[in-house]
Amino acid sequence: MSSPPPVEWRLSDHPEPYPATLAAMEARVEAIRAGTAPELVWLLEHPPLYTAGSGADPADLLDPDRFPVFAAGRGGQYTYHGPGQRVAYVMLDLARRGPDLRRFVHDLEEWLIRTLACFAVRGERRPGRVGVWVDRGGGREDKIAAIGVRVRRWVTFHGIALNVDPNLDHYRGIVPCGIAEHGVTSLWDLGLTPTLEEVDAALIAEFNAVFAD
Repeated sequence: MSSPPPVEWRLSDHPEPYPATLAAMEARVEAIRAGTAPELVWLLEHPPLYTAGSGADPADLLDPDRFPVFAAGRGGQYTYHGPGQRVAYVMLDLARRGPDLRRFVHDLEEWLIRTLACFAVRGERRPGRVGVWVDRGGGREDKIAAIGVRVRRWVTFHGIALNVDPNLDHYRGIVPCGIAEHGVTSLWDLGLTPTLEEVDAALIAEFNAVFAD
């Protein structure tokens, strides 16, 4: 039996409009399911915008006129996307890899935790809160990476958003992921200054460590 083709990587060098990106993901998911295209991880930025997951509470959209708001079709609530944030859309075939959505989300968290460790940042899980968090001391903890996924016939799409150096003030227009009692941070906010290219290199290396067949 022949081995599956390797995961394809796509890196966009300009902000990708959200509706076109969503349409491209939908098409790729169908192609992966049909066996006509390999799995894909797409690394990109978006222009400033908010997305609403299937669990979004309208009351959490605090400033609806600040940026365009898009229904994402993924799980989760409201989040912000914009320049300085590395989004990774992950399209994998879980029918082949193992049809376990909880494990997939755990692996996405592990991928982010390992990537952050490359920059000497300790990312942590929190019970009942999807995503990756940083303990700031004194009882303060901030979210540095969000996760929102969808699965169609066991092919995944959407994915992760890691804050490298976005404008954190833009999170004031929403209650991020429905969690008002904690803050949001980024690598640069923590005093580190990696480029997106350096973050991409770490993401690619650590993805292979977590998701290798």
